[in-house]
Amino acid sequence: LSALCPEDNEVTIDRKIRIVTAFIDILIARRLWNFRLVAYSTMQYAMFLIMRDIRRKPLPDLMQILKDRLNADDEDFSSNDRLKVHQQNRYAIQELLARMTDFIERESGQKSRFEEYVAQGKNRYEVEHIWANHFERHQDEFSHEQDFQDFRNRIGGLLILPKSFNASYSDLPYEAKLEYYIGQNLLAKSLHPLCYKRNPGFLRFIKKQKLHFKYHKHFVKEDLEARQQLYKKIAEILWSPDRLDQEAAS
Repeated sequence: LSALCPEDNEVTIDRKIRIVTAFIDILIARRLWNFRLVAYSTMQYAMFLIMRDIRRKPLPDLMQILKDRLNADDEDFSSNDRLKVHQQNRYAIQELLARMTDFIERESGQKSRFEEYVAQGKNRYEVEHIWANHFERHQDEFSHEQDFQDFRNRIGGLLILPKSFNASYSDLPYEAKLEYYIGQNLLAKSLHPLCYKRNPGFLRFIKKQKLHFKYHKHFVKEDLEARQQLYKKIAEILWSPDRLDQEAAS
């Protein structure tokens, strides 16, 4: 609200709110990606300075201040190639995965299901590991279980799926689970070859954005590393500072 002026008309007010909202969204997503806290006590001083700097600024100045702030960040999505889920950030990872899944579905011409992905209750979604928790299945690539667990927990090896799916199939080998992924959300479907047939909206989207989606008949360490880079690229597009320009023009 600090950017608003009593003299602003409705269009200007709407654009200012959209710009500041996009800025906050990008800032928080970057912090979560880099294992940073987003609690009030951690962010209050930095947010006070931003509120001070944008107070009653006209649209062009507001845009420049917030873009400069994002461009000055030492950390963005490229500064952490090893984002993974752990006990303290599980809900944050689920939020990121929900946003990314919803983004590729909407951009592929499907309806938004974000509220479904973050809803609570018996039909809630959970973070799903593509690799089941069986170190013995991966000893050809990992000599130590801790190394296996580190890779297994990385975001490129994760999906969001209904709790009922996790309960029924999460322990199966990847090749056995793959056939069930085709009936799930688009991020999960993209592991299956059928996702790339008669799916024009999705194919147009990944071509336009130069996203290296591909199906995986097997899912070994190299495949997980490729998905890790893919997810990072999706995040860079979804939470790009260019969104501020888009909101100003909308």
